[in-house]
Amino acid sequence: MADYNLSTLGVRAGTARSEFNEHSEALFLTSSFVFENAAQAASRFTGAEGGLVYSRFTNPTVSMFQDRLAALEGAGACVATASGMSAILATSMALLKAGDHVVCSNAVFGATVQLYATILSRFGVETTFVSPTKLEEWQRAVRPATRLFFLETPSNPLGEISDIAAIAAEAKKAGALLAVDNALCTPALQRPLEFGADLVIHSATKYLDGQGRVLGGAVLGRKGPAMDAVFGFLRTAGPSLSPFNAWVILKGMETLELRMLAQSERALALARWLEGHPRVARVHYPGLPSNPQHALAMRQQRAGGAIVSFEVKGGREDAWRVIDSTRMISITGNLGDVKTTITHPATTTHGRITPEARAAAGITEGLLRVAVGLEALADLKADLQAGLGNSA
Repeated sequence: MADYNLSTLGVRAGTARSEFNEHSEALFLTSSFVFENAAQAASRFTGAEGGLVYSRFTNPTVSMFQDRLAALEGAGACVATASGMSAILATSMALLKAGDHVVCSNAVFGATVQLYATILSRFGVETTFVSPTKLEEWQRAVRPATRLFFLETPSNPLGEISDIAAIAAEAKKAGALLAVDNALCTPALQRPLEFGADLVIHSATKYLDGQGRVLGGAVLGRKGPAMDAVFGFLRTAGPSLSPFNAWVILKGMETLELRMLAQSERALALARWLEGHPRVARVHYPGLPSNPQHALAMRQQRAGGAIVSFEVKGGREDAWRVIDSTRMISITGNLGDVKTTITHPATTTHGRITPEARAAAGITEGLLRVAVGLEALADLKADLQAGLGNSA
């Protein structure tokens, strides 16, 4: 379906009908599949013959999800995983070994920092954290053992924009692969492979589902050794996406483009309002013309995305007061929902990393992250104003 537009791909790509010729994607709740004979079973287990084997790594509903997301990202291959973090783990375990080195943006999700800094380090994989926006830091961090560059753009929670093409060029010089976490934009707003990325990571839990219902993840890239290795890890280690979750996310992807554009529109309007608020010290949103990375963001993205972060004057006490004064906005660390959410990153999503790491990533005690949903803009403003008006 390469000739179709993105909105059509979100609705149609990957659909595979059974003998019943159903219109909606079928949900195949089965752990295993029956073979015609012993010879066929042997051939399928060895890979000599294509076909379904076991739902840990071959399931029709999961395959439809993989094919649809691959079409949206312009990728040749997709491996679905149980969550976004399991997608990052699968990528790392498949492509890295003891003695290898990773260059990673310091502006990634807190659990990603934990994975590289405290878990993979125990297995002999070293990581250097660098600024997402300073290319010279990526260049200086490269070692002979560097095998992977990892970044998240826009970053969570500050919305910093990395120059994918420039960092991809540095990765190529180093003989390393570049993996880009595209969970905040999704292919509706950004396609990293078009800018030179080798791999794209997704937390399908976020905007791909879009309604906060299930967990899911994915790794995408061109067909070849890297994606083969990721699939091999999934087959053996089993961080698999369940067929039910794949089916739910497939339904969410049908409205992906509509939601991302509508939520981005609301986020931009909210960011403009916050930028002029006397109790707000700073607004972080790449869609604002005042943002220093606005031009780069607009080259890489169709819109600014749905995440607006802002710093409240007064630090943690006043930031918490804003959160506690809301009546409608959901207080939760999740994002990507049609329901707007709010959180205090320094004590939630990034609370487990060191104070030094938070400082390097620009996560202050006064910072709040709002993941804008589809409620009326006037209601969102009123809910935030209740706390901002009470701040010191």
